[in-house]
Amino acid sequence: AGKSGGFGRGRRGRRGGRGGEKAPEEWTPITKLGRLVKDNRIRKIEEIYLHSLPIKEVQIIDHFYSKDKPLQDEVMKIMPVQKQSSAGQRTRFKAFIVVGDSDEI
Repeated sequence: AGKSGGFGRGRRGRRGGRGGEKAPEEWTPITKLGRLVKDNRIRKIEEIYLHSLPIKEVQIIDHFYSKDKPLQDEVMKIMPVQKQSSAGQRTRFKAFIVVGDSDEI
């Protein structure tokens, strides 16, 4: 019973609230991209987007954006998506969200 890696729907079955304040821990990267970012082999987030690499660790984003200029988000559009199942229709939602530091266009 260890920690989940932060992927998927790993909150099922846990009890309790949000917990108390925890001291920030040293980041140990899980993915190859995370190791490259931590070793400063990738210096800009644009290099990640240029090669369409999936970002699977939140610490990668934290590495590139400073705490003095926080990220902002804006919901652009929410669309319902329906899937036919044997019990009827299953409705889910697709969201388009813009996230950035509002520094450049």
